[in-house]
Amino acid sequence: VGHLFCFREAGLTNGTPVETSSPASTSSLLNRLQLDDDLEADIRDPYAEAAETRDLFVTVDDPKKHVSTMETYITYRVSTKTSRVEFDLPEYCVRRRYQDFDWLRIKLEDSQPTHLIPPLPEKFVMKGVVDRFSEDFVETRMKALDKFLKRVADHPVLSFNPHLNTFLTTKDLNKRQGLALLSKVGESVKHVAGGYKLRARPAEFGAMGEYLDTFNQKLGTIDRIAQRILKEQSEYLTELREYGTVYSSWAGSEDELRRPLEGVGGCVTTCCGALEDLGDGMSQDILPVLREYVLYIESMKSVLRKRDQSQAEYEGRLEAAVLRKQEDRTPMPLEVEKCQDKVECFNADLKADWERWQSNKRHDFKQLLTGMADKNINHYEKCQAAWESLITLLQDKQTEDKTSETN
Repeated sequence: VGHLFCFREAGLTNGTPVETSSPASTSSLLNRLQLDDDLEADIRDPYAEAAETRDLFVTVDDPKKHVSTMETYITYRVSTKTSRVEFDLPEYCVRRRYQDFDWLRIKLEDSQPTHLIPPLPEKFVMKGVVDRFSEDFVETRMKALDKFLKRVADHPVLSFNPHLNTFLTTKDLNKRQGLALLSKVGESVKHVAGGYKLRARPAEFGAMGEYLDTFNQKLGTIDRIAQRILKEQSEYLTELREYGTVYSSWAGSEDELRRPLEGVGGCVTTCCGALEDLGDGMSQDILPVLREYVLYIESMKSVLRKRDQSQAEYEGRLEAAVLRKQEDRTPMPLEVEKCQDKVECFNADLKADWERWQSNKRHDFKQLLTGMADKNINHYEKCQAAWESLITLLQDKQTEDKTSETN
């Protein structure tokens, strides 16, 4: 199963870099994401299509806070339903904390080096800036962990990894903290220790690397601007609330203007609520997707580097074997053929995962941009409706005043 895609010719989607005008060019980003109508057939929901044949369903929910004398941490319920013969039971329910998910990801990286492993949300947060036990933070992290596990469970190779089975079914993983880090460091040392230097990355994989660099630049720019917008919205919201309060308090001392002033105060309050919802939507729905794909880019670059190292090793061993053969006519060593097989599997697995990643990316960003449009429309509709109701109130007030004067 580990090399399921070794003989599959996967097309390189979105692998060729295109000219970009500036890091902040929205139209350029949309073109890069290929969200045009003529690509609808290629943007079908990958999750909906896979659901027909899926036989492994996982869910992460129900976060709980645990407090002990040594530490405070959050655990999440991981529920599994499956019909696979590799599982002894059709359903499982275990509790896992973040470091357990981290353990799983490192195990997947070590045992499936030719595949793209989905990213986890960042482990560390800035103390004093983000409360990692706040309801919003825990909810956002839970959603990210759920997405990570679903991506692994939906993968045709990773979903059969025995470490995933252990993670989903074992009540206590019985692992010592620090083993995962030691394994990860050891793995990185192993890759560097080869001593082989890549001559040239093949064009198709070079295009992948260039695309990732450009895509990362776009996401980084959008994320920075979005953070500034959120900060300015928060400051504006504070001022707007104070502004509305002035009208409400003013109404108490102006009998003739009481209703109009209360109306203005009510409109401002409605606009405050709409703006707060818009900001929540950006921080909870938009920014997490941007950050996930920034981390995804790092994961993809890591696989590319491993592929390059594998190719460099093959080229180095092949060159040495050719020189020996010219000198004493010895046959090609078996280790050279093994290195060649490894490179071919790396290439095929990476191409297949790249294609799947591009499909998921198009789906995720189309969903994100559609949601962004809906939230902005909803925001402005609420504000418009509030101010229109005020005009109706003022017109009614004017009619009442004329009637009173007539009488």
